[in-house]
Amino acid sequence: MKIVLLDSLTFGDTDLSGFDVLGEVNNYKTTSPDQTLERIKDADVIVTNKVVITHDMMNECENLKLICIAATGMNNVDLDAAKEKNIVVKNVAGYSTNSVIQHTFSMLFYLMGSSRYYDEFVKDGSWAESGLFTHVAKPFFELKGKKWGIIGLGNIGRGVAQIATAFGAEVSYYSTSGKNDNADYPKETISNILEQSDVISIHAPLNDATKDLIAHSELLMMKDGAILLNLGRGGIVSEDALSYILDAKPIFVGLDVLEKEPMAKDHALTKIKAQDRLYITPHIAWTSSEARTKLISSVIENIKSI
Repeated sequence: MKIVLLDSLTFGDTDLSGFDVLGEVNNYKTTSPDQTLERIKDADVIVTNKVVITHDMMNECENLKLICIAATGMNNVDLDAAKEKNIVVKNVAGYSTNSVIQHTFSMLFYLMGSSRYYDEFVKDGSWAESGLFTHVAKPFFELKGKKWGIIGLGNIGRGVAQIATAFGAEVSYYSTSGKNDNADYPKETISNILEQSDVISIHAPLNDATKDLIAHSELLMMKDGAILLNLGRGGIVSEDALSYILDAKPIFVGLDVLEKEPMAKDHALTKIKAQDRLYITPHIAWTSSEARTKLISSVIENIKSI
């Protein structure tokens, strides 16, 4: 069995030796669109995280039996074409839930605690020169008693809600599909979530209902001092609107996802003045060591199942 890994660099230092016992493995750290067909044309199994597999590519792959998507989202594979050609497509769900939940709180406390400011205050020598044992120029606040609005109350959203509640936050949620009814937390409109919440976190997929869900007018609804965290998908929060509003309104924003990844060098968010109220991480919420190990183990099991 010929197995092709197309973008193994996304797995970091995760042990990939489990693939070797399954067949002949070609491991490519990265694959560009013009390299993809040449690399997969003789494969029995493709493993891809984000490399796109198209209808035309599948037509050239006579031996292809299985496409393993090393992720939950499946939008990088033409599923209709795969079904037409009797090619099985398998993804992995639930492997990164704990990792994303943890990163949500990491981003929150970085912003809420003015961590960037205080770290720099110490490291640039300002604390040593101050003559005081403490420094409280940037106040921070407790999560207890704050209103936390969750957009998308799936597995990740529920996990965030449980921990936020343990900190004493008052949790409510907005269902992006309109179908989620959870008796544990109040269900709100998107307007109420934006207007009333001290913390808003997004854990929803990108689709027609969520594209630009948070744009210019929605950002203006937010309370001064409120924190917005997007750990769902880029495109749910309008980056153009955000690049304008952040300098005009005192809100705090944490983004782990952007509409185009990697981020463009000249992205508008790199040019705003309020960098201390913006925290961006490079789509890492899913990447804890444990999550990546679980992901690869699940992909290997998917291959064994055919």
